[in-house]
Amino acid sequence: MTTCPRCSATVANGQEYCVECGLRLPGGGVAGSPAVAGRGWARRALLALVVAAAGAAAAVAAAGGGKGGSTNLITATGGFASVPAVNTIPGPAGSTGAGGWPATTSGWTIVLLSVPQTAGQKDAIAMVGRARKAGLPGAGILDSSAFASLHPGYWVVFSGVYTSQAEATSALQPAQELTRAATVRRVVP
Repeated sequence: MTTCPRCSATVANGQEYCVECGLRLPGGGVAGSPAVAGRGWARRALLALVVAAAGAAAAVAAAGGGKGGSTNLITATGGFASVPAVNTIPGPAGSTGAGGWPATTSGWTIVLLSVPQTAGQKDAIAMVGRARKAGLPGAGILDSSAFASLHPGYWVVFSGVYTSQAEATSALQPAQELTRAATVRRVVP
């Protein structure tokens, strides 16, 4: 088309509107407009499919696929390579030990402090000393990696082993006087 169907003005190839009368021209379009952007999509999709297939073939070849051999895939999941032999750390100097959670007991406790094992052992031991000085019952430290209900990789300073959440909650106020971060948590081996 070289002329506008309404006013017969001359139009350029690919022009979307007539500059004389403003009529939208059929089959017109400029680069970047939806009409032009839709052109060639099938060619681009086919090219993308070919590239994806080539990449998949290269990955299979690099992995040794199709040779009939069996390869074991080993995946690292983090945490300890083996279960720690002991789930507690020693208590402050002069104490009889930090106390630990009974090995096969599920229950409730009051968590006073939770610190990463990479740098928090001294803070955990100090908190046990403060908890004992404050008269909190059964203050101890446990390795969270040994308990399914706790996030692994932390030293958890706790006070008391309770059979119910209500029992632990009733003992929470003295712990919160020591540290406002004290909270009731369920502990499951």
